[in-house]
Amino acid sequence: MVAEKFRLLGIDFFRGSLGDAVTKAKQGGLCLAPSGPGLAGDLTDCTVYSNAVTQADLVLPDSGLMCLWSRFFSREPIKRISGLAFLKAYLLGKDAPSAHSSFWIMPDREQEVANRKWLKDELGLSFQDDDFYIAPRYSRVGPLEDRELLAKIIERKPRTVFIQLGGGVQERLGFFLRNQVSFPVTILCTGAALAFLSGEQVKIPNWVDRIYMGWFLRCCSNPSVFVPRYLKAFRLIGVLAKNGHSLPKVGNL
Repeated sequence: MVAEKFRLLGIDFFRGSLGDAVTKAKQGGLCLAPSGPGLAGDLTDCTVYSNAVTQADLVLPDSGLMCLWSRFFSREPIKRISGLAFLKAYLLGKDAPSAHSSFWIMPDREQEVANRKWLKDELGLSFQDDDFYIAPRYSRVGPLEDRELLAKIIERKPRTVFIQLGGGVQERLGFFLRNQVSFPVTILCTGAALAFLSGEQVKIPNWVDRIYMGWFLRCCSNPSVFVPRYLKAFRLIGVLAKNGHSLPKVGNL
């Protein structure tokens, strides 16, 4: 029997099918899809990020570079489940979330408008304004708390909280929320996945996602932003080679 989890860098990544990952996520808890740049940098630079990814309830193997490394250097390679594929399956599958049972955290008003339109046009979900929350500019490292957001979630008690923020931030915010709420809730941190679907970021076809080349389209669409980001991701090879299954030594932030 294949184990449900596979440990790399001290993180228990989910090992199983996309459908099984969706089923597990709907049971509640914090679900993360850490990116290659996040594992290459935030994991070694920020204690709170490290705590989030090692203590999450479900961690998806989203990094194509990490999965390729496991294929060549591990006896038990791990199959990638991208945040994009996961979010599609979560939204389009059986028992999909309804408008009244979900709460959405967006990086800015423009993405809220575009993502909200996609959710209505494609899924028939009509939301109220208070179903969305525009996140302030959070710190890039260290502890992260948002008491205003927490109060809204406690008042509304949604079944699913969708955090659509950048890597390094969403994991720490989701970790804070998971540790503060006392009712059953699924907290999904899938980064820009919804923006890919709505067109706010470059569209990534299914076949491109399957061959781990979504990063290339992002770099072509906005090279000044994404080329430096993904160049840093190559640090992950050294981090994996040095630490393997063990958690890297983490900084003090």
